[in-house]
Amino acid sequence: MKKKRIVWKVFAILMMVALCALLLGYGTMLLWNWLIPELFAGPVITFWQALGLLLLCKLLLGFPHKHHEGGWAGKKRKWREHWEARMGHMTPEEKERMKDQLSRCMGGRWGGWKSPREENPGDNENKDEEQPKN
Repeated sequence: MKKKRIVWKVFAILMMVALCALLLGYGTMLLWNWLIPELFAGPVITFWQALGLLLLCKLLLGFPHKHHEGGWAGKKRKWREHWEARMGHMTPEEKERMKDQLSRCMGGRWGGWKSPREENPGDNENKDEEQPKN
């Protein structure tokens, strides 16, 4: 009795895999044949070419991993933890100096980059005036 259940489960899994491959291949073929020839004057493909295209994309772009940590949200969290740990060891003066350097480099939160000439306009006033020729 137990062997029949295992055989049935294996058969059901194989049928689900086959059905998914059929649907993905057919859907890819329909989308390709609907869009590519019209937009780019490309070729029309068959079902087997569509399955090959899907397999090629998965090989080139990779397969999902179970230990994936939430895409951009996970990367943002790791970045924040890294900088909080790094700035946790700084003195208040070092933190303020770093924030000042970043704001000069980045131009504040929403501003653009400022050249050194824009930061100290009084230093370069004499250089712009015409020098008398001797």
